[in-house]
Amino acid sequence: MQTVAVIDYGMGNLHSAFKALEHVAPEGMKVRITSDEKVIHNADRVVLPGVGAIRDCMSEIKRLGVDELVKDVVKSKPLLGICVGMQVLLSHSEENGGVDCIGLLPGNVRYFGRDLYENGEHLKVPHMGWSRVKQSEHALWNGIEDDSRFYFVHSYYAQCEERALVAGTCQYGVQLDAALTRDNLFAVQFHPEKSAKCGLQLLSNFLRWNP
Repeated sequence: MQTVAVIDYGMGNLHSAFKALEHVAPEGMKVRITSDEKVIHNADRVVLPGVGAIRDCMSEIKRLGVDELVKDVVKSKPLLGICVGMQVLLSHSEENGGVDCIGLLPGNVRYFGRDLYENGEHLKVPHMGWSRVKQSEHALWNGIEDDSRFYFVHSYYAQCEERALVAGTCQYGVQLDAALTRDNLFAVQFHPEKSAKCGLQLLSNFLRWNP
């Protein structure tokens, strides 16, 4: 039986992600929420969720050794980062006065700012709600039309230094990187588990992805 490990480090919206993954999992695949390093190492696929302030997330990630665990498992199996679980994969975040992150992807997480405008309209921060994602070619977009809407909730956004690693972008006052990828890694700023049909399709694609 194939297994999917959703990493529990005390900072993720685990129930929603778990239920969505379980809903789309093919027969013979089991989804587990776990903090057990051995279970995560033995899983066929790994999901890194995250919500909340990045300082608290990184504190727990380092305390529990999840940073080194993630660096190790991504060498040999597909890994999906979601929301703050994507941001922690970059080098550094401006949040909480500046926090060093795991560093699997080159780039920074920046604050939208209080004076965010688009087409003369003042935009609220956090960026919360449905926004269109412009895709770059990748297997995880299979069956999802370009410019489809996904659900976002965030005040900080990713800017990857290597544009070839950007799998999706979104416009919200600035162009933000909504999806990043490298080898076995795919990470998204939006919440696929809250993004209706398109989000479920992306999760289904991840569970069938063989990079």
